[in-house]
Amino acid sequence: MSPSVIVSRHYLSVSLLQSNPSPFLSFKSGASPQQRSILLPNNVSLQRLNSLSSSRKWVHRKTIVAYLPERLSPAKQLRQILELPGVHQGPACFDALSAKLVEKAGFQYCFASGFSISAARLASPDTGFLSYGEMVDQGQQITQAVSIPVIGDGDNGYGNAMNVKRTVKGYIRAGFAGIILEDQFHQYAVSLLPCLCTRSLQNCHLKVSPKACGHTHGRKVVSREEAVMKIKAAVDARKESGSDIVIVARTDSRQAISLEESLWRSRAFAEAGADVLFIDALASKEEMKAFCEISPLVPKMANMLEGGGKTPILNPLELEEIGYKIVAYPLSLIGVSIRAMQVRILHCFDSLAALKGGRIPPPGSMPSFEEIKEILGFNIYYEEEKRYTTTSRLSSEVSSNLYNVQSRAQDDTAQRVQSSQDPIVEVITPEVYNNYGADGSRTYFSGIWSRTLRVRITGRDGFEKLDVRIPAGFLEGITNIVPALGGVNLKALLNDAADEVGGKLLLDFNDTIGDRIQVFLE
Repeated sequence: MSPSVIVSRHYLSVSLLQSNPSPFLSFKSGASPQQRSILLPNNVSLQRLNSLSSSRKWVHRKTIVAYLPERLSPAKQLRQILELPGVHQGPACFDALSAKLVEKAGFQYCFASGFSISAARLASPDTGFLSYGEMVDQGQQITQAVSIPVIGDGDNGYGNAMNVKRTVKGYIRAGFAGIILEDQFHQYAVSLLPCLCTRSLQNCHLKVSPKACGHTHGRKVVSREEAVMKIKAAVDARKESGSDIVIVARTDSRQAISLEESLWRSRAFAEAGADVLFIDALASKEEMKAFCEISPLVPKMANMLEGGGKTPILNPLELEEIGYKIVAYPLSLIGVSIRAMQVRILHCFDSLAALKGGRIPPPGSMPSFEEIKEILGFNIYYEEEKRYTTTSRLSSEVSSNLYNVQSRAQDDTAQRVQSSQDPIVEVITPEVYNNYGADGSRTYFSGIWSRTLRVRITGRDGFEKLDVRIPAGFLEGITNIVPALGGVNLKALLNDAADEVGGKLLLDFNDTIGDRIQVFLE
C-alpha cells in the first residue's frame, strides 16, 4: 500500500519513515521523532517519492513533515541522478522549446546535442561549423527554459588544454549541469616545414581536420598524453570556478584506433578525475560489457543512435544489466521534427496559400491557441503575474477610468449644446435615393440586399476550409475573402438569378491550388 502524500499551501505531509539511507532524502537533525523533517530536493517529484516509498526500503510509521529546500544547482541535481539505482534516459534537445517538451514528458535530464543544434541552427552537418560562442549561446537559452539538468556537448574543447578550460568555464556560466569532452583532433593542424626551406608562405600546406560526428567516418584522435591532459584541464577549470559540473570524458579511439586503446584511455580519464566515461561507437554487446567492467565505480554513458549506427540498440533494462548508468538518445527529437516537416510540407504550402487567399488553416492541422499557450507557459506566467499586482496600479487605473468617464461626459454635454445650436440637416437627392430601389423601380439591387451569398471552399484533401455567408450586395468585399473570384462578373450572375429561389448554385470550379470553390445564392 502506497503512502498518502498531502500537498498543502505550506508543506508536504508524507506518511512514511525512512529505514535505510537514500540519496534522495536526508533527515534534519534536532527534531523529535514525531516531527522529523525530510529534505526533499526539487528534482524529486511527488510521483517519484511515492514510488520510492512503496518499495521495501520504506516502513510506514509516523507522519513526517517534508519541505522543499532551496533549489539545487543543475550539477548537484545531475549528480543525485547518477547516484540513483538503475539506468536513466535522456533525449537530446536542440533549442529551448524542444528541451521544454523533454521536461514536460517527465525526463529527469536531457542532452544539448551538437549534432542536432548544428542541424537546427545552421542547417549544416556537425563537422566543426558550430562555434564555441554559438554553442554557449544556444545552451544558455536551453538551460534557462527548463528546471531539469542539461548536459552540454563540448566537442573537443575547441582547442588545446587552455581552450578546454575556457570552454568548461563558459559552459558553467551558461548553466550546464555537465559537459561532454572528446579526444578528437583540433579543427586545424598546420604544417610549416616547407616554409623553412623556401622562407616564404606560398608553399605552406594547411591541413584541415574537421571533427567528425559520432558514428561517421573520418575520425582522428589526439595522442594519449594530450587527451588525458585535456581532461585534467577540465577538472582544474571546475575547481577554479568553484563549480561541481559533471565532466563526461568521451573517446572516439574505438573507431580511430582499436577497442584496447579506447579502454586504456577510459581508465586514464577516470584517474584524471572524469565523473562519467563514454566510448562512442562500440560495435557489439560484448564490447559494451568490456567497457562497463573497467573503473566500476565511475558511471558509464551509452549512446543509442536511433535509426542505425555502429552500436547495437538495447533497451534500458539490457543497458542496466550490462552496467550503464545514463543513456542518450541523440536523434529522436531532431529526426521526428525533420520527418514531420517533410510530411507536412505540402500542408504548409496549402496553409500559406490559404492565408494569402484570406483563409486560415483547417481545424486539426495545428495545435489550438490554448494548447500553444500551455506549452509555452502562458498560464504559468499569468498566475505568477498576479503575485506582483499592486494596489497603486489599480488605483491609478481607477482614477484614469474616472477621468476618462468625466471627460467623455463633458464632451457629450458640449456636443449636445452644439447640436441644439447648430442642427445638422442631411439632404438625400432623388437620384441617390432611387439607386437603392426606393422608387419601386425594378433593378436587381432592389432584391439583392435581402439575399445572401454563400461561399464554400473544399480543399483537395476533402476537408472543408471555408463556409461563409455575406450580403449579396457586398460584391467588392467578397474578393478580399476569396481572391479567386476577382475575375468573375458576379453582378451579371446575380442579375440573371434575381428571380431565382434560394439555394441556386452560381459558381462551381477549382482554383489553381486544387481547392473547389462554390458560390450559392440564398
